[in-house]
Amino acid sequence: MFARKLNKIQTSAFLLGPRGTGKSTWIKENYRDDTVMYDLLNTTELIRLSRDPSLLYRETVHLPAGSWVVVDEIQKVPALLNEVHRIIEEKKLRFILSGSSGRKLRESGVNLLAGRALTYNMFPLVSQEVGFELDLEKQISHGMLPVSYVSKNPKKYLQAYTETYLKEEIREEALTRNFGSFARFLEVAARQNGQLTNTTAIARDAGVARQTVQGYFDILVDTLIGFWLEPWKLKRTTRQVSHSKFYFFDSGVVRALTGRLPYPAAPEESGPLLECFLLNEIRAYLHYTELDYPLYFWRSQGGVEVDVLLETSRGFVAIEFKYGSRWDKRFNRGMHRLTDEFGANRINCFGVFMGARQLSIDPVTVYPALDFLKHLWSGKIIS
Repeated sequence: MFARKLNKIQTSAFLLGPRGTGKSTWIKENYRDDTVMYDLLNTTELIRLSRDPSLLYRETVHLPAGSWVVVDEIQKVPALLNEVHRIIEEKKLRFILSGSSGRKLRESGVNLLAGRALTYNMFPLVSQEVGFELDLEKQISHGMLPVSYVSKNPKKYLQAYTETYLKEEIREEALTRNFGSFARFLEVAARQNGQLTNTTAIARDAGVARQTVQGYFDILVDTLIGFWLEPWKLKRTTRQVSHSKFYFFDSGVVRALTGRLPYPAAPEESGPLLECFLLNEIRAYLHYTELDYPLYFWRSQGGVEVDVLLETSRGFVAIEFKYGSRWDKRFNRGMHRLTDEFGANRINCFGVFMGARQLSIDPVTVYPALDFLKHLWSGKIIS
């Protein structure tokens, strides 16, 4: 249905991504001929291989070298990785190992293949994959999960998605003992999406211990539902914030977790949702193009901020997001500060807003959001 940006993988690899991002569909489209498939969402297959992981070896030993084997939802039977390791070493088969969580793999202390398999990530749909045919207001509110994007009723799907995540990823995988507390934490954390993370305040609002909150954030990272954006540290000794920001992987999932799906996005929601939407596009772009530059934000103690800062092979890139149809010069304050710090010849500054026309307000080039996405994927923003 969509031409995904992730190209066919040529060597053994983990393919990781949140539930619903299209991993299984991508695998079926790219590995059809003579590929042996194991789907661990199939209860019969799950029980059979859990009881005897060595079946994987015995059932693939006859395949010629270079053959493909797919194990979907590998985290459900971590012990299979020992067999995968043995098969790669002895039989030179190639594996695609898909999953939505690395937590159980690490906790089980199993063989993680020690570099014999690369790691690729699958994101929700990105703007280029849908030909930039976006109703930005709609997608900011409902996100870019494939089923949500094509659904006539994305609200129902997103509500079901969050319930499935809680039920299958958290309860059934026993990632936390106190399921009720985790559900309360999820709502509070979603309401704080993209803000400086204060774990003490979140713990108070969710009614759990601060240490528990940190563990819950670890679960969100391990199940690929969110990620930390760290603050950039300038070399000079100017005081800056030390707290990180936490973002969810999809703006529609944020609204579902906060219970705001039945309502139009309120003004106080729209800015963080746009920021979440665009930041995840940038993450996907960096991964799919294999640039893989780390992302940061910058904020002074006085509140001067730049939403995204990264160092590329050609210098620094600073990006500020604003939900609104007008761009005020004061939005450039953080980028002016960084230009003074790095030097104008070492940094490119961009603004993104919901206006209709491109602007140039020295030293910032300001793009309408959809134009920004087109320039991003053409390599004109980050390369």
